[in-house]
Amino acid sequence: MGSFVSQPLEPVKFVAPPEATSTPKPAQVTAPGAPASPAQAPLFNNCWSCRVLSGSGLIGAGGYVYWMARKPMKLGYPPGPGTIAQMIFGISIACWGVVILSDPKKAFRTG
Repeated sequence: MGSFVSQPLEPVKFVAPPEATSTPKPAQVTAPGAPASPAQAPLFNNCWSCRVLSGSGLIGAGGYVYWMARKPMKLGYPPGPGTIAQMIFGISIACWGVVILSDPKKAFRTG
């Protein structure tokens, strides 16, 4: 555990510029079925606790945005276009949280 600052830095790999030669080099041929490049790690963590924390946070934020848009309506003010847009935005944030919690990409993986 620790912060990002306390972790050692990964070495930066620089690609050497191609050398100017008179004879072209043959292209490298890979075996059929062999991966062309190594698999990269996912950008974000995909653990259950990360999904629960971020998904429930987004649902809560979406609910807050939605209910703050509803507050003037409860006082009797007619809803304007901005209020309607704010309610749609709040519902969208909450739906995004549900998607993160359900992880549909993981549900349809095979293999």
